[in-house]
Amino acid sequence: MKDNEATQEMVYGIRPLMEALDSGKEIEKVFLQKGIAGKIFRELTFTLREREIPFQMVPIEKLNRITRKNHQGVIAYISPVGFYKIEQLLPGIYEAGRSPFILILDKITDVRNFGAILRTAESTGVDAVLIPSKGAAQLNSGTTKSSAGAIFKIPICREHNLKEAIQFLKDSGLRIVAVTEKAEKVHFDEDLTGPLALIMGSEGEGISGEYLKLADVKVRIPMLGTIASLNVSVATAVLLYEVVRQRETQQ
Repeated sequence: MKDNEATQEMVYGIRPLMEALDSGKEIEKVFLQKGIAGKIFRELTFTLREREIPFQMVPIEKLNRITRKNHQGVIAYISPVGFYKIEQLLPGIYEAGRSPFILILDKITDVRNFGAILRTAESTGVDAVLIPSKGAAQLNSGTTKSSAGAIFKIPICREHNLKEAIQFLKDSGLRIVAVTEKAEKVHFDEDLTGPLALIMGSEGEGISGEYLKLADVKVRIPMLGTIASLNVSVATAVLLYEVVRQRETQQ
């Protein structure tokens, strides 16, 4: 990454990061140098855990590869957007008289795919997108560009415990629909109206087993050619617009 790009998206050093946290900036993730100790460092790690901000202990060589600046053992990525809590969003959706439409992304790490998914989600009326705090694509200028600005228009919920978030949605009356090639039922044969949460997994690993167990139903996209699967952003678009089609038909 070039230094001018890093300056726009990163904070270096313990005290600058603490100041950024105190000012209310959304921190996406933090890299901390292995072996650093001291009171201020302990205060920083406590704050990161308390606010459920993902951080990783890494060797100094990794930090030096990220930037040539004097990072003092701390590099933090600033998120271009603020994150929401699904527990706070969902009641407002019901109160507005809408049927909740939530998209859950598991292991979507490619920035371009993530941005494309956000663009389609905003276009199809998705109320919120849930992502895990670890193992999700980075929210940066690449995401912003590929989403065509949708990243600023659709609520993104970064969940420390995605399993608990899915259970919360179930308990709140949403049907959990997992999209997996192992399913027997094709997506257009399933009722996708009503309160709904759709889970999409990565092309390589698919949806985690613990999330599949929480699903009320599993569906697949029929593949009639020799290729086994679609790009995840395309597959997500297929499902989202099927939800739109069914809801429009029901009206």
